[in-house]
Amino acid sequence: MMGGRAVLLLVISALFAQIGASDPLFHESFNESFDGSWIVSGKEEYKGVWKHAKSDGHEDYGLLVSEPARKYAIIKELDHPVILKDETVVLQFEVRLQNGLECGGAYIKYIRPQATGWNAKDFDNDTPYTIMFGPDKCGSTNKVHFILKHKNPKTGKYVEHHLKSPPSVPYDKLSHVYTAILKPDNEVRILVDGVEKSKANFLSADDFEPALIPSKTIPDPDDKKPEDWDERAKIPDPVAVKPDDWDEDAPMEIVDEEATKPEGWLDDEPEEIDDPEAAKPEDWDDEEDGEWEAPKMDNPKCEVAPGCGEWKKPMKDNPAYKGKWHAPLIDNPNYKGIWKPQEIPNPEYFELDKPDFDPIAAIGIEIWTMQDGILFDNILIADNEKVATSVREKTWKPKFDAEKEKQKAEEAAAGASEGLSEIQVIHSSGVFQTLCLTFLQ
Repeated sequence: MMGGRAVLLLVISALFAQIGASDPLFHESFNESFDGSWIVSGKEEYKGVWKHAKSDGHEDYGLLVSEPARKYAIIKELDHPVILKDETVVLQFEVRLQNGLECGGAYIKYIRPQATGWNAKDFDNDTPYTIMFGPDKCGSTNKVHFILKHKNPKTGKYVEHHLKSPPSVPYDKLSHVYTAILKPDNEVRILVDGVEKSKANFLSADDFEPALIPSKTIPDPDDKKPEDWDERAKIPDPVAVKPDDWDEDAPMEIVDEEATKPEGWLDDEPEEIDDPEAAKPEDWDDEEDGEWEAPKMDNPKCEVAPGCGEWKKPMKDNPAYKGKWHAPLIDNPNYKGIWKPQEIPNPEYFELDKPDFDPIAAIGIEIWTMQDGILFDNILIADNEKVATSVREKTWKPKFDAEKEKQKAEEAAAGASEGLSEIQVIHSSGVFQTLCLTFLQ
């Protein structure tokens, strides 16, 4: 008998034949155990335990993050590297955040070919990748990453290029499917649940940070600002003099000599009095605690009077106040503008018609998360958008629709429960009022 994985592959292959699409380049359904197929990192820091588990409420299996506050790493080496140069390539996978996601990642790294002798057990955060794609949420970070690592042909160094406008991560506990479509015309489209959320061009400086193609020129690092370069647009007027009547010592405020004490002012009443209702505590010991004093309270007589205590004339703004004198500013005749180093040719600049992607040789999940219950499923690489759409409709959509209906039912039940509680409170209040009226009669 065939296992569930084999049956699913046959069904999907038949579906592809009907729509005229090719088989996926890679498809992991996790219908069968990942043991022996996926390799868990042997590095000490990755203590998180991966499990082959069902999605909550479904018979469908996935790859489960089973413990909170752990680092996880697992990798699957492909039978044949996937080339990302001349054809459409679609990267797609499902993630369900069954316990939500307050802080952690749920993304996938598409690993480039490693050096000879590399062991999958050594997979970790430093393992070089070609593309990193998927949800990441913590603090102010809330995005579906799309990061490309591209080799500069001039320097031989790899540089991370981040999509500038990534979509946000759906804030619920339902199954969601993330799709990145890489086109041969340099376009990349990001879909969430089959809906386009972002579109960019790999070679556009407006779409990736830093830009894939470096600027033609850079500031000369050896250029120095001349000592006589004046960047001050305005300077104090050197011929200005302080006016004779300018008094720098005049205070900002003076006593208002014209003020008079308000009628009814209580000169002999203090603003605070001892609290007449306060009493010394029974356990108060004058020798140890000192002489007991009643706490103070606002004098109630002062609340109805204009004021209490010694009256003093208020202060007012001093009309003669001018403050410290400064010479007025004038245009600087020696102003040369803000100095900038001269531009020189950028030694790292190169021209490119399309990105020189490294192939995808493996698929890795290397994350740190504070939440458990993250379930990965239906990881797909295809060279045809129809294939990705078919898998999405066949595997993800039924689960999502069922989860959505369940969510609606739970919300409706919760609303009905709240309404019933309000009716009970009103009913109880009515009974109480009836009892009161009977008693009064």
